[in-house]
Amino acid sequence: MPCLNEADTLATCVEKAKRALGEAGIAGEVIVADNGSSDGSQEIGRAAGARVVDVTAKGYGSALMGGIAAARGRYVIMGDADDSYDFLEAPKFVAKLREGNDLVQGCRLPRGGGVVKPGAMPWLHRWVGNPMLTFLVRAWFGAPINDVYCGLRGFSKQLYDRLDQRCTGMEFATEMIIKSSLMRERIAEGPIMLHPDGRKSHPPHLKTFRDGWRTLRFFMMCTPRQLYLIPGIVFVLVGLIGYALALPATRIGHATLGAHSLLFASVAIMCGYQAILFAVFAQTFAMAEHLIPEDPGMMRWFGRINLERGLIASAVAMLGGFVLLVMAVMQWRAVDYGPLDYAVTMRYVIPGATLTALGFQTFLSSFFISILGMTRR
Repeated sequence: MPCLNEADTLATCVEKAKRALGEAGIAGEVIVADNGSSDGSQEIGRAAGARVVDVTAKGYGSALMGGIAAARGRYVIMGDADDSYDFLEAPKFVAKLREGNDLVQGCRLPRGGGVVKPGAMPWLHRWVGNPMLTFLVRAWFGAPINDVYCGLRGFSKQLYDRLDQRCTGMEFATEMIIKSSLMRERIAEGPIMLHPDGRKSHPPHLKTFRDGWRTLRFFMMCTPRQLYLIPGIVFVLVGLIGYALALPATRIGHATLGAHSLLFASVAIMCGYQAILFAVFAQTFAMAEHLIPEDPGMMRWFGRINLERGLIASAVAMLGGFVLLVMAVMQWRAVDYGPLDYAVTMRYVIPGATLTALGFQTFLSSFFISILGMTRR
């Protein structure tokens, strides 16, 4: 149980957890991971029969990491100490873990069989935030769950060691779900009942918009394909279609696609290419820092596209751009450096400048990706 000033409800939670273990005949312990309480929660936890672990590093995830590291059991059940979760339901999680599941996620929502008691969950959380974020974690990561924010869950210590969790804040819980899903671990879900928060001395630690944004931000960090790669590819394709139409001055109805259309297409290509590079940067960094597991497709890509090949591609692009720019200068020279027919000249200048910029980006990015992917201690 992560704990930060939970004097109102901690004793009740510990007593319920101990009772659940005793009635189910489960050999276990109750650990309170205290994150610097100033209301005497530590003494309350000890008096109730829990083992209190002091965690100095601040953050919800830090508290859980400290408590899980101290746990001596084969399985871990984690849940908040605000009495909104009924720890008498803990044996159901243990039973599912004993069946061979690596992670058992609680579900408070009716779509997963759960029950939300009146006043237990704000309207915005129940009908907007939680369903939206749950939909994203299912669509983007294939998580077989219906309640991404449920804080009552069970998992094996072996799974926790494999996941190598890194997030020290509220993202800890979603990091566990995302990594377990990407690593194709066995995930089950169990319905639970959510009760109203029993604390009276202070409001909930969860902040609706702050923590909702942090969760969405973490989702996007873990899925560069949706955030960067797909939009980047779309932009590049739009730009290439623009080039195919603008270079020969194609007429569409009364409109003629000329140099200005070519410039718009170049902007689309450069923005799209930058987004694709960011997808590679983000994926490489996330894998190197163990925020997400290794992507086999990405590793095969690294096997084919290395620093040297990136440098060759950049040299070819910059050379092609340089040739086009020289041709534009030669046209200027042909009129004794006087006025130019921009409709003609810009068909050399715009592609030349675009190729040069793309080549330079590729040159720098090749080195940067190599640094990000470098094996290090």
